Amino acid sequence: MQQLSYATIAGLVQAAEKAGVPLSHLVLADQAQQLERTPQSLWEQMDQSLAVMEESAQMGMRPDIRSTSGLTGGDAARMQAYAKGGSPLAGGPFARAVARALAVSEYNAAMGRIVAAPTAGSCGILPAAVLTMLQDRGASREACIYSLFTAAAVGMVIAQNACIAGAQGGCQAECGSAAAMAAAALVELAGGTPDQCAQAVAIALKNVLGLVCDPVAGLVEIPCIKRNASGVAGAFTAADMALAGIKSAIPADEVILAMKWVGDAMPAALRETAEGGLAATPTGRRLHRQVFGDQPAGEML
Repeated sequence: MQQLSYATIAGLVQAAEKAGVPLSHLVLADQAQQLERTPQSLWEQMDQSLAVMEESAQMGMRPDIRSTSGLTGGDAARMQAYAKGGSPLAGGPFARAVARALAVSEYNAAMGRIVAAPTAGSCGILPAAVLTMLQDRGASREACIYSLFTAAAVGMVIAQNACIAGAQGGCQAECGSAAAMAAAALVELAGGTPDQCAQAVAIALKNVLGLVCDPVAGLVEIPCIKRNASGVAGAFTAADMALAGIKSAIPADEVILAMKWVGDAMPAALRETAEGGLAATPTGRRLHRQVFGDQPAGEML
């Protein structure tokens, strides 16, 4: 088997179609070869990652959870209660996916153990998508583990051609990349083709082009946690469109390159410096003073 370069999404799709296997099967076999490990050992490692995702989603649902700054916590429990007892506009599984994204993100802000997927700031999106398929839509654990390999491959392509860091490319590079990874995983879990995975990647990522990174008080809490919730919403939307046969007019690889261009053009104030966007609003500055006193935000970074 020829080693994969992870240079393009199109290349991965072509290789999977040629082999007649889902993207995840191709990636698992390739990574085992490149890392000189057995597929079983990589499988077990990914199973452990899924277990951490499960734990963080569960722990983050506690109503009493609070971040170390005191700025956030408890919203996942509120969303979960609404999903159970209310009438969610988009349906129960969708509302529970949002609750899981909030839970993992709030657990991260409370210094809990999470899986950076691909970063800590975007850690709630992929777990929320995959766990919703596992716990609400009847997907097998085996299929969910496989889907994480597909998500990982998408992340590797994005990291190689653009970036996954908010400080470099804005939140489009973090929550946007995570949403694209989750969309591909969802499509595969729903029985979609490798090409439909690629379409979902393109749709999810292009819908958040230009999303800035503007953490209030320089902390990965506001607005990051709620952006994880919107990220999983975008992943489900992109996956459903791709599964319906809708194609992105701009191919996934070109969307990734566009994200890089946008990120490079983004002012430093909008790339995790806490000097612009929501962080620079009157309330954002007040919350900074609430946590750090009168020390300027720039000195905290």
